[in-house]
Amino acid sequence: MSVFVINQRSGPLMPCSPRKARLLLRQGKAKIVKRTPFTIQLLQATGETKQEIILGVDAGSKCIGISAVTQKKEIFSAEIELRNDIVNLLSTRRQNRRIRRNRLRYRKPRFLNRVGSKNKGWLAPSIENKIDTHLKIVNRIHKLLPISKIIVEVASFDIQKIKNPTIESKEYQEGNGLGFWNVREYVFFRDGHKCKGRKGCNNKILNVHHIESRKVGGNSQENLITLCEDCHNDYHKGKLKLNLKRGQSFRDAAFMGIMRWAFYTRIKKMYSNVSLTYGYITKNTRITNDLPKEHRVDALCITGNPLVKRLQDYYYIKQVRRHNRQIHKANILKCGIKKLNQAPYLVKGFRLFDKVQFEGIECFIFGRRTTGYFDLRRLDGTKVHRSASFKKLNILEIRKILLWERR
Repeated sequence: MSVFVINQRSGPLMPCSPRKARLLLRQGKAKIVKRTPFTIQLLQATGETKQEIILGVDAGSKCIGISAVTQKKEIFSAEIELRNDIVNLLSTRRQNRRIRRNRLRYRKPRFLNRVGSKNKGWLAPSIENKIDTHLKIVNRIHKLLPISKIIVEVASFDIQKIKNPTIESKEYQEGNGLGFWNVREYVFFRDGHKCKGRKGCNNKILNVHHIESRKVGGNSQENLITLCEDCHNDYHKGKLKLNLKRGQSFRDAAFMGIMRWAFYTRIKKMYSNVSLTYGYITKNTRITNDLPKEHRVDALCITGNPLVKRLQDYYYIKQVRRHNRQIHKANILKCGIKKLNQAPYLVKGFRLFDKVQFEGIECFIFGRRTTGYFDLRRLDGTKVHRSASFKKLNILEIRKILLWERR
């Protein structure tokens, strides 16, 4: 894999080979500025001949594919795993806020105090975070390579067509709940007014059960099922086990429909030479050239040069939380004591998600104990050691929002 090079003004240059980078460092003509991805900075002025580099971006709701190519070879390839816990965290925060305001202390009502707070173009925090990550990744690569052109793939999904392939004309305005009083009545009708729990239930009182938590799954029809009152109560008490799976989820399709133009509009304001391509073109290019279905391969097809010499190694990047802002746990102990929810900033000089070396293996700290024994894993979840002593660890990189791992 190539070594990235920046000039004295921190501007990106064409990458060089590891051999040439070692030579420049040994002669004192360059210095190391970043370990992952390995980047050096020149200490003296040189010629700055640059080639045309095209950056392909395979936008996604869970994973982003990135590929940068010249006319002859691929020089950068990466897959980025995005965060998907923001909806749950915001729902928990809202729940805790309601408890504080309604049960723990009295607060005078303030109705309509948020009218007009959402400006035009407002997006949900979960979507805003993913768009920001897309922009952050492109900006990071722009600092490493002299990108001359950016091609972004966007996609449009007809969710109604996915649910019902024969839908047409006015049927788009008539959802599944047409003619029913509410969602609850529709769910009962869909399930035939019968309990989907135990067979042969005699209880005639029916309830609507959320298959996924309401905080995450919401009140969509695909997330609801009919249970009788006895089965419903026994399930929540742990006396009954049910193998329930929610219906088809369209979160990713809805996200792509919302973010595609927002992302394209913002990135076009940041960089001049930006163009669009579409998913069906990428799919045709990948199948025509008999390439595997991977996000970074799709990004390579997006560049329009799928037959260049591909990199064997690539970077796997994972986005993590920076801080846990909830100071105390929600449950209150005896005498009104609240247990702290935040861990110490440093434990034996290490932080969560620090990149360390353990017995020659590069890994990350996924769990800490005050005794100095840490849970070490790779970014894909592979366990390196469940309880490694801090004395055997050498820190390589301090934790960041984006964790880089070479594969």
